[in-house]
Amino acid sequence: KGLMELLKSLGKFLLVGSATVALLSASSDELIGLSDLDVDIALREGMYLVAWSALILSSTLIVMALIDVPFQLWQHRRDLKMTQQEVRDELKETEGKPEVKGRIRQMQREIAQRRMMQEVPKADVVVTNPTHYAVALRYDPDRMGAPIVVAKGKDLVAANIREVAAAHDVPLVEAPVLARAIYFNTELEQQIPAALFLAVAQLLAYVFQLRAYREQGGDIPTPPQEYQVPAEVQHD
Repeated sequence: KGLMELLKSLGKFLLVGSATVALLSASSDELIGLSDLDVDIALREGMYLVAWSALILSSTLIVMALIDVPFQLWQHRRDLKMTQQEVRDELKETEGKPEVKGRIRQMQREIAQRRMMQEVPKADVVVTNPTHYAVALRYDPDRMGAPIVVAKGKDLVAANIREVAAAHDVPLVEAPVLARAIYFNTELEQQIPAALFLAVAQLLAYVFQLRAYREQGGDIPTPPQEYQVPAEVQHD
C-alpha cells in the first residue's frame, strides 16, 4: 500500500510537471515578446498568459482527481472487504479455541436461564421434588391443548425457580414422582406427554381449588395423596 501511494504521488508530480513544461514551452515566444510591448499591453498579455496557465493546470488537476477518486473508492472497498474477511477469519480462529467455546456455551446457558426465569411468574404451579427438582407449568385451556413446561431445573436452578415462584405467589406443590417424571420427559416450552395427562389434571384441579380458596375462602383444599404417574415415565 505504501508503494502504491508512492507511485501515485510520483505520477501526479510527473503529470503536473509535464503540463507545466509543455505550457512554458508553448508560451515561451509570448513571454519573450512581452519585453518589446508597451507596459499596458504587456500587463494585459501577461494576465492572459497567467489565466491561461491557471486554466491548463486546473484542468490537469481535475483530470488527476477524476482518475484518483474512483481508484480511492475501489481501494477503500477492497480494504473494507479484506478487513471484514480478516474479522471473520479472526472470529473463526477465536471461536475455535476450547476456552472460548466453553465461555460462549456458558453465556448461552445464562441467557437461556434468565429467559426461563422470566416465565416462572406466569406459571400456574411449580411442582417440586421437593428440593432437587422443580418444574413450572402453565395451562391456558383456550389456547393450549395441554399444559406446557415454562421452566425446569435441578439443584440450584430448582431452588431459584422455587424462590421466584414464592415471590410471585405461584403455588408450590410437592409431588416428587410427578416432578421427576415431568422433568425427564418434557422439554422447555413443550406440552407434557399424554402419559402424564391424568396426573397433571389431578395437580391442576388442586391448584384451581387452591386459587378459589384464596379468592373466596371456604374449606382448605387437600392435595392429592398420590398422583397417577405411569411406571414407564417414572424416574428415580
